[in-house]
Amino acid sequence: MSPIAIHPVNETAAFPEGYATQPERKSTYKIAQIGADGIGPEVIEAGVQAVHAVAKKVGTFKVDFSELDWSSDRYKKTGSYVPVDYIEILKKHDAIFFGAVGAPDVPDHISLWGLRLAICQPYMYANVRRTKVLPGTSSPLKNLQPGQLDWCIIRENSEGEYAGHGGRSHRSLDHEIGTEVTIFTRTGIRRIARYAFQVAQSRPRKLLNYVTKSNAMRNGMVLWDEVINEVSKEFPDVTMDHMLVDAMTVRMTLHPDSLDTILATNLHADILSDLAAALAGSIGIAPTANIDPSRTMPSMFEPIHGSAFDITGMGIANPVGTFWSACEMLDWLGEHEASKVLMKAVEQTCADGITTKDLGGSANTREVTDAVIQRIRAL
Repeated sequence: MSPIAIHPVNETAAFPEGYATQPERKSTYKIAQIGADGIGPEVIEAGVQAVHAVAKKVGTFKVDFSELDWSSDRYKKTGSYVPVDYIEILKKHDAIFFGAVGAPDVPDHISLWGLRLAICQPYMYANVRRTKVLPGTSSPLKNLQPGQLDWCIIRENSEGEYAGHGGRSHRSLDHEIGTEVTIFTRTGIRRIARYAFQVAQSRPRKLLNYVTKSNAMRNGMVLWDEVINEVSKEFPDVTMDHMLVDAMTVRMTLHPDSLDTILATNLHADILSDLAAALAGSIGIAPTANIDPSRTMPSMFEPIHGSAFDITGMGIANPVGTFWSACEMLDWLGEHEASKVLMKAVEQTCADGITTKDLGGSANTREVTDAVIQRIRAL
């Protein structure tokens, strides 16, 4: 099945005022290319080749990639992952194509906040992670039928448990204190809820499952429940149900066909989307779209996997998650035909058994990339 565009609503529907705008179609798109760390540069280079191939195949647009050296290597040399004016640099582009960040000799909280969150948090409040079992691949779930696992997880991307507020005091003493303040705002919940409802509205089942832990977290997550129920009244055609996050892990595993569009907080959706990718066959196939629905900032697209330094430089990284992320990027830019062609080529490649080791195959990154490009040309 062809991927569904990640626009908050379909192309003919009206966007709420101040919420989002339709893409501006262009003859040439400027894309910021940030491979960053580990296998990131390897899979992003594969994705760049695939995007160029599909743009040439469709023939209505071109893509101009600008490679930026923002990485842990840059941090170790300069003390910063990004230049001071990095936001203004990014705003000159139509989208951001991102690999992975993280290095063995840099603490993870420094690398994450120094690069990925520095880019995403100011504007990209919607994180979209799609999951389905691709042709030719298999799920660890027993007796899973085609189409039973086809989810879209919407993650609040700018506040919640990853708001970055808190601190430490009395360091190195027995009574040292570390606090992590979870912040939920009515504005933040309302906007991600509307985005999620509109995504659910655009999908055939028109079903939204939202996740909290409001039985134990009685303030911020009760606010989530209240605001989401208020927003639901704007979407009478969308069926909604509520799950506590621990119960959701059971439902995802035992009743995958009961789910479709899933909305959750920053932390919960981060965890659930990794589970979803594993249930679909491999974390190596899963895409991520970090969306600014207002298009004030170029949105960022990346595979869900990390930097994977244990296989860096070996040429065996799975590029499928990057290809799927490129499909999401093309959809967001308004190039729906190109997105469908690329996704079809990926599905055909997987169906033909040309996959990397994590999907049960023996192909390397180069071989999977070449196979996808060959199928793009043949479609």
